Amino acid sequence: MQNNMTAGSPAKLIFQFTVPVFIGNVFQQFYSMVDAVIVGKFVGTKALAGVGATGTINFLIIGFLIGMTAGFTVLTAQRFGAGDMDAMRKTVASAAILSIIMSVIITAVSMLGMRSLLIFMNTPDDIFEHAYGYIMIICAGIFAQVLYNLLSSILRALGNSKTPLYFLILAALLNIVLDLVFIIVFHMGAAGAAYATVISQGVSGAACLIYIKLKVPVLHLKREDWKMDPHLLKIQMGIGFPMALQYSITAIGAMMVQSALNLLGSTAVAAFTAASKIEQIVTQAYVALGTAMATYSAQNMGAGNVRRIRKGFRAGTWIGAVYSVIVGILLVLFGHYLTYLFVEAADVPTVIGQVRIYLICVAVFFIPLTVVNLYRNGIQGMGYGILPMMAGVAELIGRGVVAVIASRKHSYVGACLASPMAWVLAGGLLLIMYFWIMRNLEQTMGN
Repeated sequence: MQNNMTAGSPAKLIFQFTVPVFIGNVFQQFYSMVDAVIVGKFVGTKALAGVGATGTINFLIIGFLIGMTAGFTVLTAQRFGAGDMDAMRKTVASAAILSIIMSVIITAVSMLGMRSLLIFMNTPDDIFEHAYGYIMIICAGIFAQVLYNLLSSILRALGNSKTPLYFLILAALLNIVLDLVFIIVFHMGAAGAAYATVISQGVSGAACLIYIKLKVPVLHLKREDWKMDPHLLKIQMGIGFPMALQYSITAIGAMMVQSALNLLGSTAVAAFTAASKIEQIVTQAYVALGTAMATYSAQNMGAGNVRRIRKGFRAGTWIGAVYSVIVGILLVLFGHYLTYLFVEAADVPTVIGQVRIYLICVAVFFIPLTVVNLYRNGIQGMGYGILPMMAGVAELIGRGVVAVIASRKHSYVGACLASPMAWVLAGGLLLIMYFWIMRNLEQTMGN
């Protein structure tokens, strides 16, 4: 089910690639919410708080792994686009070697330092053991996370975004079933949710591996493919690590906003949390669009077709802009009614006004968010690792400055505007990078 994105309508190819990724991302958001409901209802609020207390750490670790594996496979898409299957297989083997090494390192570092990190983050004593037990199991299962994310990234590099969706749905359904079994039947508490997550990820990763073995002969590696090439490893690390660090930068920015928000009291925190969950559902489209653009630009970079890359960026921008206008209007007019999905009915009147303020603040800036996701991932797909990371630093600065001002002014609106201001700053920088890169490529490659 490989999909060559070097020929055909750019808009159609990008849209068809985006939709399955978007559905998978939304589905993942859904089962994450079900996870929290099961823990909170059947274990208790302290266990739920323990799991929630590790949310930023979990995002930091998993986000780093997703960015890393996606970066390692950029060359895979480029070689596939160039039609060089032998070189493509070498990039797959090299990505696998790097992923194994990094899995061991990250597992060891995270498990050895986790207790100290939780203490540093002032994790309350009454939920400390819940948090520690949960996140240690997640850390111990890092290899399972890497297995699925690496193999799904490889399949997407070949233009196949549908199969990873199927295995993501499998993981989501299995995770819910295992949650119920481990927590309700075996009374394993918050740890049961962690085991369910690791096992479901491992099963989906194994399913990807079996699928590749049975259905994707072009990815069947030979002995000579595993010969380490220092130059190739250096290039993949130069792309993979900046992409991984991008997620880390985002996590740090989120922590700064949360710190500003905590000063405003529990009602503001509840409203912000509910609104952000609503936002996360609709903004998964931008994440999916960025994933599509990374594969599209990588394949066409491999084919040496710079003009087609420019057409892809233009098509992707229009897709994102149209989506932004439609969804933005719907969110401003009706989005706050979704508060009932996340907050007890008795509490809705106290938070729904602040939920609407948040949604208005972010909806107005959805087009800059399109630019951030589309252009950052597209530039990374062309093989540039450091430049997009600099945009991530700009995003951190923008979010951090607004968060600091909001905390000093005790402003809820300020906290709501922290991310939009980050999108504007990073988006503007990415556009400058894009035009500079395209001009240089057109001069050197001549098309």
